[in-house]
Amino acid sequence: MSKVLEQVEEIVLPITTELQLELVDLAFEKEGKHWYLRVFLDKEGGIDIDECALVSEKLSEILDKNDPITQNYFLEVSSPGAERPLKKEKDFEAAIDKWVHITSYEPIADRKMWEGTLTKYDGEALTVEILDKTRKIVCEIPKDKVAKARLAIKF
Repeated sequence: MSKVLEQVEEIVLPITTELQLELVDLAFEKEGKHWYLRVFLDKEGGIDIDECALVSEKLSEILDKNDPITQNYFLEVSSPGAERPLKKEKDFEAAIDKWVHITSYEPIADRKMWEGTLTKYDGEALTVEILDKTRKIVCEIPKDKVAKARLAIKF
């Protein structure tokens, strides 16, 4: 995590803790000529727009006084959505028996992308059951080879 995001996380965590919300992810990204600071929040049962607005207001007040970001940017506070990223240990554990999308840094068994059911996570590897045409295949992906992982919507 970049230094800026670490500093923003230190500012956001007390707010989310106070409101009993989970900080799912932070992103500081440039799109076109504009920068965006994105804060993704959740809680059991889901988060609503009023909670996002409250966090945005509280965070804006603090950032107006002590902002680790030097350039202009837009602040966005939202839910991670249905395709929530999986980053922390508890995210992977909570995703067991759910449909996931995983990409790896390098090919594993001639694949760099898997979409299927996460059947096991032991801290070292993810076990995913995928369908290859009509065959079920069980794939084990070392966690240190995972580039991105998220929940996915099954069609």
